[in-house]
Amino acid sequence: MKKSFFIMCAMMTVSAGMMAQKKDFGYKFYGQVRTDLFYNSRSNSETVDGLFYMYPKDVAPDADGKDMNAKPDGNFYTLYTRLGVDVTGPMFGKAKTSAKVEIDFRGSGTTYSLIRIRHAYFNLDWGKSALLVGQTWHPLYGDVSPDILNLNMGAPYQPFSRAPQVRYRLTEKHFVLTAAAVWQSQYLSVGPKNDTTGVVATQKNQSFIKNGCTPEFYLGMDYKRPGLLAGAGVHVSSITPRTQSVYNGKTYKVSERITGVSAEAHVKYTHQRFLLAAKSVLGSNLTQASTIGGYGITSTDARTGEQEYTPVRVSHTWLNMMYGSTFRGGIFAGYLKNLGASKEVTGVLGTGTDIDQLNTLGAEFTYNRPNWKIGAEYTWTGAWYGDYTAKARVTDTHLVKNNRIVLTALFQF
Repeated sequence: MKKSFFIMCAMMTVSAGMMAQKKDFGYKFYGQVRTDLFYNSRSNSETVDGLFYMYPKDVAPDADGKDMNAKPDGNFYTLYTRLGVDVTGPMFGKAKTSAKVEIDFRGSGTTYSLIRIRHAYFNLDWGKSALLVGQTWHPLYGDVSPDILNLNMGAPYQPFSRAPQVRYRLTEKHFVLTAAAVWQSQYLSVGPKNDTTGVVATQKNQSFIKNGCTPEFYLGMDYKRPGLLAGAGVHVSSITPRTQSVYNGKTYKVSERITGVSAEAHVKYTHQRFLLAAKSVLGSNLTQASTIGGYGITSTDARTGEQEYTPVRVSHTWLNMMYGSTFRGGIFAGYLKNLGASKEVTGVLGTGTDIDQLNTLGAEFTYNRPNWKIGAEYTWTGAWYGDYTAKARVTDTHLVKNNRIVLTALFQF
């Protein structure tokens, strides 16, 4: 942590020097100090030691039949404190230039309290069109997201990821066309953990998109008016689960690929102190976007162990309503349904693939002043677990519930 602090100070010192030396550049520094205190009535699927909350874990009976996951937990963190700088630069031909670099202290994987890049990109703006290159929000996250205190921002109902990308936007009157090629960095796809056929163990790894040599693609259209944003988009991802197979004690080079096509629609309406926002996604293997899903094994070569796959389809929808300014309150509701695969499978790789349905209902209240936000949020989440069928649908379900309380204080500068 001390080393990270000195690196951060050095970066700010260098930036301050650049402000004095670089002509035609403008710099705006900003940030926040954020504290989060949370409590859960049950163990959950989560990251960042519970700060990024997903859904309650299934029943895990011990030798006496007692549920080991039926236990409360909670903690207090400042990991989502942030620092950032917005840069405006000189003209590049006819294009206005700008850039953003933003960091927090979330770390990576299970290592916390380390500096992590949130956003790092440059942008060329020709007025009606713009080209962004670097890391920022995934297009599926887009410009419509819930206004809630929980740091998951609505995941797994809302796709959540910041990713390296090349994004082009074209604006014509009230319409905005977005086209993007997207790679993976901090948020990764799920794939096989080893090459031993018959063991469906999973991991998140950079190699799946790297070996596929194909970025994700997104194409979307938005309609914008004062107070209204509505649009839809299509997303395609294609990854390589394995390049070699260990089968019957021998190693074989294999050529495997799983491709998924997803679609989303979103809307946001604001009027004075009122906000209404919603998004619905029909996802196919969107595990890199902090959602439930994956893919199933449809066949295995009898000699080499090479496998073929089909995506598991998941429908997820959320609705968010907020009202107020100084005192602001609202609700969030989410519904997710596992729709299974189009073909029969012998095994499934992914996250939450034994969940049939997921429901969330939350309410929050915040006190807002210039530079300050202090608030509390309560969330109820129910997960229906069961056994998946030949087509990866889930049956014979039982309900597991969690109650979550979050208290947040935020100072922005």
